[in-house]
Amino acid sequence: MRLLRTALLSLALLAACLAGAAAQLPTCRGKNVLDELKGSDPAAHARILAQAAATENATAILWRVERGGKPPSHLFGTMHLTDERIANVSPAVKAALGGARRLLLEVNADDLSASGFMKAFASARPLLTFTDGRRLEQVLGPTDYNKTIGILERAGLPAQVAGAFRPWVASMMLALSDCERRRTTQGEAPLDLRLAREAQALGIGVGGLETLEQQFRAMASVPEGDQVSLLRAGLAMYDRIDDMLETTVQLYLKRQLGAVWPLQLVLAEKVGVAAKAFDSTEASLIVERNLRMRDKAVEALGEGGVMIAVGALHLPGKQGLVALLRAAGYTVTAVE
Repeated sequence: MRLLRTALLSLALLAACLAGAAAQLPTCRGKNVLDELKGSDPAAHARILAQAAATENATAILWRVERGGKPPSHLFGTMHLTDERIANVSPAVKAALGGARRLLLEVNADDLSASGFMKAFASARPLLTFTDGRRLEQVLGPTDYNKTIGILERAGLPAQVAGAFRPWVASMMLALSDCERRRTTQGEAPLDLRLAREAQALGIGVGGLETLEQQFRAMASVPEGDQVSLLRAGLAMYDRIDDMLETTVQLYLKRQLGAVWPLQLVLAEKVGVAAKAFDSTEASLIVERNLRMRDKAVEALGEGGVMIAVGALHLPGKQGLVALLRAAGYTVTAVE
């Protein structure tokens, strides 16, 4: 579930706000886990590729959106990472942004400032922390709890603070490697924020499709049992977090978005977490949010000339934004 957790930029920024500074900007790299599976488990590798091939609208990250003779708009799939390979967008993406009258991110860039985030955190605190007197150790057990706390302490979170978080919050914070966190704390911006800054420099208005509280509510709506299962999967795979992120980056650059989700399910099952534990997460964090984002996008697309930039996993599939916008009467054409 690594890309999905990375795709939720708000929790990545929480980790960044609370972490300490590092001395030197690192370059984060790892091994391609999907390539490894070709040798270690060829049947699983073949199954992942077959599912990827069957996923509609999964081989492009930039789409042109048109209807009724209005100026074209664009839908762009991002990754919420600082990796320069992602940040160096293509001429087509630059042209789409330069021709837009408005940029819409998942969340307005102003809401992701330190002050905006902490305001949202304070107002939604019951969604993020236990309110019944329990602590994370009681739902995880001592072994998994101690490993979780060790990772979060490296992110700058004292155990007393981290132990109050609900399991989904800990999972979100485990979406960042130590390397990526160091880059973030030293001011390297993820792609979404780079787009926002470029838009502002061009005099283009910037808005958002969701509020931070809506994102928090979506994540908190996953049943606690599934939250715990997903956290345990993340813990089991955390020693290879750089490899997981590298694999996701390579799939993104190769426009193989359809392989991301089935790969996460295969890897989770290999560490003892059943795929069904991800069903509620997919429903809450992808399907339901896609419908909400579709509605907000349609409101803005009426006059044309809008660029919508959201996490790439929101684009493909029968319930992805590409299919939803087509069903709403738009012509949506792959650009790259």
